[in-house]
Amino acid sequence: MGILLTSEAEAAGQATGNIMIMIVGYAIVFGALYFFLMRPQRKEQKRIAAMQASVEAGDYVLTTSGFYGSVIGIENDTVIVEFGNNKNCRIPMEKSAISRVQKPGETASK
Repeated sequence: MGILLTSEAEAAGQATGNIMIMIVGYAIVFGALYFFLMRPQRKEQKRIAAMQASVEAGDYVLTTSGFYGSVIGIENDTVIVEFGNNKNCRIPMEKSAISRVQKPGETASK
C-alpha cells in the first residue's frame, strides 16, 4: 500500500512540474512576440507621430497618396499643402496623410 501512495504523490508532483514548465514556456513565447513584433511597431508609430507633429509651414512633404507638395498653412490636425508649379493647387488634408517631411535646408535622404 505504501508503494501505491508514493507513486501517486510523485505523479501529482510531476503534473505540477509539467504545468510550471508550460507556463514558463508560454511566458517566453509571449515575451519574444512582444519584443520582436509589438515593441518595434509602437516605436515606429511614435516616430511617425513625432514627424507629423513637427510639420511647419514651408516644409516639403510627401503624402500617403504619393504627391509632393509644400506646406503653406497649419490648423490643428489639418495642413494646407500646395502642389505643382502653378501655385493654384492648394489642398487641405489631415496631418496623418503625411508620410515624409523634408525641412527646407535638408538634403533628400533615401
